[in-house]
Amino acid sequence: MAIIDVIKYDGSPDVFAWKHPESELGTWTQLIVNQSQEAILFKDGRALDLFGPGRHTLSTANIPILNRLINLPFGGKSPFAAEVWYVNQVSAMDVKWGTANPIQIQDPKYNIIVPVRAFGQMGLKIADSRKFLIKLVGTLPEFNQVNMVNYFRGLIIMNINSMLSSYLIHRKVSVLEINAYIAEISQHFADTIASTFEEFGIELINLYIHNVNLPEEDPSVIRLREALARKAEMDIIGYTYQQERSFDTLEGAAKNEGSMQSDIMGAGLGMGMGVGLGGSFSSGMSQISQVMSTTETPSVRLCEHCHHPNQEQSSFCSKCGKSLGGKTVTTACNKCGHTMQKGTRFCPNCGDKYHACPSCGADNAENASVCMVCNEPLPRPCAECNHMNLPNTKFCGNCGTALTLKCSQCQHEVKPGQKFCLDCGNNLQEGGQ
Repeated sequence: MAIIDVIKYDGSPDVFAWKHPESELGTWTQLIVNQSQEAILFKDGRALDLFGPGRHTLSTANIPILNRLINLPFGGKSPFAAEVWYVNQVSAMDVKWGTANPIQIQDPKYNIIVPVRAFGQMGLKIADSRKFLIKLVGTLPEFNQVNMVNYFRGLIIMNINSMLSSYLIHRKVSVLEINAYIAEISQHFADTIASTFEEFGIELINLYIHNVNLPEEDPSVIRLREALARKAEMDIIGYTYQQERSFDTLEGAAKNEGSMQSDIMGAGLGMGMGVGLGGSFSSGMSQISQVMSTTETPSVRLCEHCHHPNQEQSSFCSKCGKSLGGKTVTTACNKCGHTMQKGTRFCPNCGDKYHACPSCGADNAENASVCMVCNEPLPRPCAECNHMNLPNTKFCGNCGTALTLKCSQCQHEVKPGQKFCLDCGNNLQEGGQ
């Protein structure tokens, strides 16, 4: 193999370290090191002599450490084996980084787990060439920006995960508001990981977080944004979440033609809405009381167990199912057809649970949305907390979760506020859900 006479490197600026492909050198070889470069001789995996910018002739004066190892005879072009590494010490200011996968963080303001992605840019400079080559480069023939980002991505993601979580918790800042604090977070992040880069001979000049965002298609993000939009609407109009639920309850009772309170609740709802949403709900209830006092009150039967008012002809309490006295009223089990007494909890023949219709008392399937006898809407359980809600309510009165509605004709699921069923075209605004 020919002995190299001149060694130099004029490569791409995004390369941090480059090894000369030839290792057979000779005395009097010219080693050219450009400005902002350093060259290091390696022998048997050990970093020996270091050369700064300029032209260097490999002689006894220039390679004293290597000379002590192999005792070079300098009478001519004596060959010897050594590796030459070039280290680029130009500041690289455009090293981009980002989280490949979203980081799961609990929003301290709304207590919901949301995925967070972060993107940014950092500036680096090789401060200690010897330490950089020994600890980081190893046997790679070249070390560029891609290698740098791949190597430190785990370090960045680990630190940004803990840093963002601790910052949000201590400052009580929502992830939706975090971009207002980007400058402060960037400086804190840079101070956190700068010492780790120093261990590899790298100086972290700066680090910027360009953006912290949430995946728009994630279900938790969609739910959070919808909740905030609903809260903003309530704040603008001037009513609270509890008042909205109460209005939904009154409206559902007013629309239930089979209920004895329908006329009273309908009139009371009208009076309550007349006082304005911004008024106190107690004022609305006062209006309802006035209406009830001036309206002829129908005869009712109070349940001895829960004191719930029932229609005069009722035999069982519509709230707790206890017998109100009088003759025994029976119904058929929806599963086996066996005759059973209204108010019992389970069928005595097959053990199926008794799901009574509030209007007629008929037994219905557990997942039925309307009564199979009188076609009245049935109470629906919330999918989140299993709380029973009135048929026409849109949100759970216990946890606020949106309730799934079904078309009365085809049982196709529809969204709250939807006008027509997308499956059969049934008019949902005319009691079709």
